[in-house]
Amino acid sequence: MSDEKIEITEADKQKAAESLKTVPYARLLGFELIDLSANQAKIKLQMRDELRQPYGILHGGATASLIDTAMAFAVKTCVAEDVPTTTIDLTVHYLRPVSEGEILCTARIVRAGKRILTISAEVVNTEGKLIATALSTYMKV
Repeated sequence: MSDEKIEITEADKQKAAESLKTVPYARLLGFELIDLSANQAKIKLQMRDELRQPYGILHGGATASLIDTAMAFAVKTCVAEDVPTTTIDLTVHYLRPVSEGEILCTARIVRAGKRILTISAEVVNTEGKLIATALSTYMKV
């Protein structure tokens, strides 16, 4: 029996947005859920001084955290609500620096197996330019 959700309702989206607000780390960074659909999540981050590295650009860890969080929300669209998951690996390719504006991460399920899920992500800046890509593997615990 599959535990995949076929449709994400507005109630599901609202519940997910509220759950993101309860995660202290996500609140600290300022993540905001933009959209949630079957096998996909979009989360944004507004650039601010606290997120800069010494050269004035967005810290890579903030970008990686945004990616990992968006991927986790995408994973939750295709597993049962009571099934915990965890990141096994995450590879990020940083393509362009960000010094202002916001970034948007779109995470998509590539493959959802019985226990292992593969997820890809793209992060774009306010001009729609690609600033990072990522590939990750999650495991149902």
